[in-house]
Amino acid sequence: MSATILIVEDEADLSTLMRYNFEAEGFAVLTAASGDEAAELMRETRPDLILLDWMLPGLSGIELCRRWRARTDTARIPIIMLTARGEEDERVRGLATGADDYVTKPFSLPELVARVNALLRRASPALVANVLRAGDLELDRTSHRVRRAGRDVHLGPTEYRLLEYLMRHPGRVYSREQLLDGVWGSDVYVDERTVDVHVGRLRKAINRRAGDADPIRTVRGAGYAFDERFAAAG
Repeated sequence: MSATILIVEDEADLSTLMRYNFEAEGFAVLTAASGDEAAELMRETRPDLILLDWMLPGLSGIELCRRWRARTDTARIPIIMLTARGEEDERVRGLATGADDYVTKPFSLPELVARVNALLRRASPALVANVLRAGDLELDRTSHRVRRAGRDVHLGPTEYRLLEYLMRHPGRVYSREQLLDGVWGSDVYVDERTVDVHVGRLRKAINRRAGDADPIRTVRGAGYAFDERFAAAG
């Protein structure tokens, strides 16, 4: 499962071009064409990185960046500002607001992809690593194999995607709705109780031995998380 990028850009042709290029690189892509649309989208989902245009209909990119940096649940999401303004003071203002990087239009798409990958490697190494490790659990994205304490763990496709999704951000609590969007896809209708069924199957598969610590944490009334204490044991 790839990292998810939110593109907030009101120029339809540029938004489509960026989406095409990032999807070709294996990213999952969400788009918003206005500040208000982006704000609403961020109430429902948590992308791994945001490409944010400076000038937008409704809320400006600067205002969105300021708001997201002020919220604990979005404060650490990497943000790259996109703007036609090239003056140094504007660039400094964008970075001072909380943006992690700044790209001036027109820009090279291969360079933008490289910047996104570099920022993700620094901010969230698990998003780009081929092998995820936590405690005695290992997930190989290349071979789609999962091992615990050196033994193969046999998972169905959905349980594999669910484990990978949770391992990418140890400690982050995902609601059932967020897991449905991230693992099953926002265009697929699945009852939220299905999440509980697959979490149960995942737990049964990875906790086969007596005494195995359960890395999946249930947060009552909120959802599920990959236990950061288990991850730290690695």
